[in-house]
Amino acid sequence: MRSDELSIQYAWSGSDDVAWSETGDGHPVLIGGWWMSHLERDWDYAPFRSFVSAIARHRRVIRMDPPGSGLSRTRETPAALEPHVDAMRAVLDAAGVDQATLFAGSSGCPVAIAFAARHPDRVRRLVFSGSYLSGSAIASAPDRAALVELVRRSWGVSSRVMSDIFYPDATPEQRREYVRHQRSTATADAAAAALAAVYSFDASELAADVSAPAIVLHRRGDRAIRMSLGAAVAAALPDARLEVLDGAAHHPWHGDTRSLLDAALWFDGVPETDLTPQPSAHRGTVPDSPITARELEVLLLVANGLTDAQIAAELFLSVHTVHRHVANARAKLGASSRSAAAAWAVSHAD
Repeated sequence: MRSDELSIQYAWSGSDDVAWSETGDGHPVLIGGWWMSHLERDWDYAPFRSFVSAIARHRRVIRMDPPGSGLSRTRETPAALEPHVDAMRAVLDAAGVDQATLFAGSSGCPVAIAFAARHPDRVRRLVFSGSYLSGSAIASAPDRAALVELVRRSWGVSSRVMSDIFYPDATPEQRREYVRHQRSTATADAAAAALAAVYSFDASELAADVSAPAIVLHRRGDRAIRMSLGAAVAAALPDARLEVLDGAAHHPWHGDTRSLLDAALWFDGVPETDLTPQPSAHRGTVPDSPITARELEVLLLVANGLTDAQIAAELFLSVHTVHRHVANARAKLGASSRSAAAAWAVSHAD
């Protein structure tokens, strides 16, 4: 099944058709699901797409929607870990991958721990972001039940509540975009069932059986999953280290993605010299250039095939500002199109 640039395939796991997709080349990295994963909707969301594309410059990135989420929604999200472990194995088999690095965020973390414990030969390394061992530790039982019920009864209100928790330092525009994205990924009933599963996951008894080396990345101000829960993951795994990052955004594709990506990719074996910093840090200015350094930076991203929305996410600008930079650069260069302006930037950049 193909949607624009996204090729979606299916793997059979028990009674589930599990959707997966891939991009990039190199050592395989499997990104499992999280609460309300959706292959198509996530790819359309500029911050997420930019994040995955950055990994895909160095790795073959395989993404999947776990049972009950996104394009794998053949039933409610299973509350037990085993169906999720089976789904990961089915995707790796379908992709022809013997061993992969697992990149797990949020509720994908206990699933990845369970998979690594059950199939140690299939896991090269583990990268965790915003992780926890047991969902019961995230909040009190009454609070967990109340939030699941709020999602079920009022998806509109609860999606705004969740955006404040997941992305507290977002601008109003970023928050509106994230709320729209979140609501597009699932119905209220599916979202509530998935959240209940998030709280039911428990890999506490499995962590000691994991042999793969792991890095646990956690942002200091994460309100969705407290830093102490990430520290507990690092302490429970036999070969793991905790790296605390600044910021408050829960999802790794929000906030300071660069620091998190650099740490994750370096741990997975990408040489420090190959890590790509923000464009302004690795692209020189053009001597006597008619355009500004920022305009050059934007045009180089245009040349790389990014849309205005994706460039905005990459550079933490508004889409309107990106459009204005492109228009100003075209006028200064006398370029007939944005492609012509981008070609000029590539030919003149250091």
